[in-house]
Amino acid sequence: MPFLSAVAALSWPHVLLRLAVAAGLGGAIGFERELRERQAGLRTHLVVSLGAALFTLVSAYAFRNFGNKVDPTRIAAQIVSGIGFLGAGAIIRQGFSVRGLTTAATLWLVAAIGMASGAGYYDGAFIATLGALFTLGPLRILAYRVIRRYRIELDRLLVEIPAGGSPAPLLEAVERQGSRVVSLEIEQEGDRRSVAMLIELLGAAAPAIVAGVAEIDGVLEVRWTE
Repeated sequence: MPFLSAVAALSWPHVLLRLAVAAGLGGAIGFERELRERQAGLRTHLVVSLGAALFTLVSAYAFRNFGNKVDPTRIAAQIVSGIGFLGAGAIIRQGFSVRGLTTAATLWLVAAIGMASGAGYYDGAFIATLGALFTLGPLRILAYRVIRRYRIELDRLLVEIPAGGSPAPLLEAVERQGSRVVSLEIEQEGDRRSVAMLIELLGAAAPAIVAGVAEIDGVLEVRWTE
């Protein structure tokens, strides 16, 4: 059996070590995602990292008996493109916002960590894991505190009006409060029309905007989300 004789070049303790390191490092990043209640958490990141490590082991050792007739990098190379399908499933669009980009990136990263672990490049795997945890934790908090001082305040106003209703009065009510509508999205659901507005406050108070829009005839519901 060519497979068994080829893998014998790497002892079982070394195989177990590499897979365990991949699972542990991938699970560490997945645990952080799990704490933040993201779509892909501990189990997903752990399995992706473990799978990438196993693919790397198979690519490096399973076909050694074939000599130069087989490129040992072909299987590992497909991990990079293949993980993109899984990452795309973690990205969700909700109105004006897109969620899951960071989780998709961490899935892509744990695949690389799994490959590094499977190849025995532990230094790179550990450094990448520490860098990811720092980026997702302390750096995230620091960046939020710094950027919020210079970022334009944009908030989301959701308004329900009857089907066929015009959003023009809503825009006028927002502008009367001294704010500006950056973008507008309209969805029709049965006998209701949902209008989502992304608003730049420009010093205006959110309660005043909500009150002004609620006074418009025909408005069924008003919700303010930050």
